[in-house]
Formats: sequence, C-alpha cells, structure tokens
Amino acid sequence: MHSHNAASPSAEHIRRAPKVLLHDHLDGGLRPATIVELAAAVGYDRLPTTDPDALGVWFLEAADSGSLERYLETFAHTCAVMQTRDALVRVAAECAEDLAADGVVYAEVRYAPEQHLENGLTLDEVVEAVNEGFRLGEHRAAEGGHRIKVGALLTAMRHAARSLEIAELANRYRDQGVVGFDIAGAEAGHPPTRHLDAFEYLQRENFHFTIHAGEAFGLPSIWEAVQWCGADRLGHGVRIIDDITVKDDGTVELGRLAAYVRDKRIPLEMCPTSNLQTGAAESYGDHPIGLLRRLYFRVTVNTDNRLMSGTSMTHEFDHLVDAFGYGLDDLQWFTVNAMKSAFLPFDERLAMINEVIKPGYAALRSEWLFARG
Repeated sequence: MHSHNAASPSAEHIRRAPKVLLHDHLDGGLRPATIVELAAAVGYDRLPTTDPDALGVWFLEAADSGSLERYLETFAHTCAVMQTRDALVRVAAECAEDLAADGVVYAEVRYAPEQHLENGLTLDEVVEAVNEGFRLGEHRAAEGGHRIKVGALLTAMRHAARSLEIAELANRYRDQGVVGFDIAGAEAGHPPTRHLDAFEYLQRENFHFTIHAGEAFGLPSIWEAVQWCGADRLGHGVRIIDDITVKDDGTVELGRLAAYVRDKRIPLEMCPTSNLQTGAAESYGDHPIGLLRRLYFRVTVNTDNRLMSGTSMTHEFDHLVDAFGYGLDDLQWFTVNAMKSAFLPFDERLAMINEVIKPGYAALRSEWLFARG
C-alpha cells in the first residue's frame, strides 16, 4: 500500500467505482414512490401509508423489527403492485437505472415468476416483461452516462412445488436475458435436496444456478447445496463460518466443508446489512466477511433487498471500509471476485474485468496525483 492510498475511500469514491452485484431481489428494491403510484393504479389499498418518504421508513423498520412475519409482510406489499405487465416493465427498468446510478456496471437481479401471476399473467409473460424492463433501464442509464448490463435470475420458492417448471422456464429464456436459476424462501424444513430434479435438469442442460443457503440455517444447508445439488454459487453462505475455528493464538483451522468451498472457489454472495437485520451477524465489524476475506474465500458483496435494508452497493462497501479499513484495492478485489463468479460467458467476464473494472479503479487510485492541495 502506498502512502497516498492509505486514505479510506469516501462514499463518493465508492459510488464512482465500478461495482458488480450478484444477489439482489427485484421485489426487494422498488422505489417507495413507485409503490405508491402502482398501488393507486391497481387499486391496492393495504399500504401502511401512501406518503413515499414515510413508506420508505416503514419498509426499513418493518424489516428491522426482528419479526420474520413483519419482514415477509413487506414483500406482500411489493409483490401486490407487481402483477401487471406494465408494472413489471417499470419496476425492472427503474431497478437497472438505480443500480447504474450507484455505479454498478454488471448486476444479476433475481425474482420468482410464480409470485407475479395473480392478475392472469403467464410465467412467460412475466419473464418477458422483466427482460423488457431491464433492457429499457439499461438504455435509459446509458443515455444518462451510466453503463450497466443486467441479467435475470429466476427464483423458485423452496416451499412450493414448481422448481422444475421454473428451471425449465429459465433454460428456455437463457439466450434472452435470463442468466441463471435460484431457490429462495425459508431454509429450515425446506432443504435444497427437495428440488434435486430441478438442479439435475439444469446440470444436464449446462446451465447455471445459485442456491440460498447458509443464511439462517447452518452447515447442513450449505453442504446439501454444494455436494448434493451442485450449486455454482452460495446465496449468503455466511454460516460457513461455523466450520472455521480461530484459535487463541490467532491461527485458523478450516473444517472439511469450509476447506472444500475455499479450494473450489465457490462464490459466497454475502449481504452484510441484510445479515444484521435477520440476526445472522451482530455488527459489520463482527460479520464473518472480514475473516473470510482474510482467508481468501471467493467473497462477493451484495445488497439483497435494497428497499428493506435501506441500502445500495455504495452503502455496503462504505460500511465495510469503516469496519475493516478497506481501501480501493480491497473493493477492487471484491468486485473482480464477483465478475469472475458472474453467470456470463468467459470472454465477457474477462472484458468486463480488464476493460471496465480495473481501469475504473486505476483511475480512482490515480486521482491523488492531480489533487490540488
């Protein structure tokens, strides 16, 4: 580290740095004002308030309350206003624009098509509307001077029985904007192996998938996702820390599963703020991401639900800079990790790393040369 680089990057530096996001839920990232407008348009009258600012605060507090019921209630409101083609196009477009404005250059945004069928849309129509929205948002962002590429991940709900159907849907749209598959929902009592047919199908089709595992539930969930289901990446994966022992003298011992995950470079889609809300970590400084980064796990930093967590990629990185003293080099390391782990063709990942990410960080690192002191 050079002396000029020792200064912690400011939030403004972080916002301008190229960032990559792999774990972000479409129904967890709506603008409060959009929720209010869409609710009025479709006659949804169950919002706790129609004041956008107050609504934003309500989402954050409901998600922060420590009650899973209240947390899940927040998604009932967002999904309720995402049941028409126009609403899905709008929400997806705004998602792409908001991420681009925050400096994200590549994002994979996930959603469960089965949760958007209440007004008669078909699964295919849902996927086509969201893809159209992402393309529209990319176009608008580019016009505003921000370049972003967005891929969709189709999520199946763990408690439902539609995972094979959704996996087939994802595969059908794999050349039209869908880059992979995911399962989400309550982990306990809903092991990933219940959806083995979906994962085996995707493997036969040479397609990519990530699995929400090791967020609330411990090592068995991660072990099943990796060793039974063959997950390309782990959504959260924070409980892998349970298989790592830090001794009194500071030496670290990895259990067999943790060692395997590290050796195989299985990406961990970590969402620090979200983990604080769900109780998976006590504080940013105590978050396992610090140790996992020191041990060179394939760690990535993500937002999970930007509305419920009141967060952005800039916020997430800013908190980690505060907690662990990270500099631009660390942020670049996380970003390159994420790009390496993206469900994009290899040549596109390489170009994004070499032509966009590294030059972007180099430009930020060089600014001290031109500082007027």
